[in-house]
Amino acid sequence: MKIIYVAGKYRGKSENEVFENIMRARSVAVKLWNEGWSVICPHTNAMFMGSKLGDKAFMDGDLEILARCDAIYMLKGWEKSEGSRQELALAESLELEIQYE
Repeated sequence: MKIIYVAGKYRGKSENEVFENIMRARSVAVKLWNEGWSVICPHTNAMFMGSKLGDKAFMDGDLEILARCDAIYMLKGWEKSEGSRQELALAESLELEIQYE
């Protein structure tokens, strides 16, 4: 089974917007599971896990996970997320399959 990584905006202007971003990514993850993928959804993996480690620790971990995947799925609006741009750059450098919402 191939592994696909869901990338898209996590942060928001409010807790509600963060929640909406997480739920949107989760919804896409369910769709991808139903299509036969094994799905990594970092939005749900680390939801509301504010940490003293800071964003870099999460981003470094996410990029390590992505490096082990076969594909990446870019949610609409990914361009507005610095993290998603980093994830796409890594996926391109690794020549992963890239899908866009």
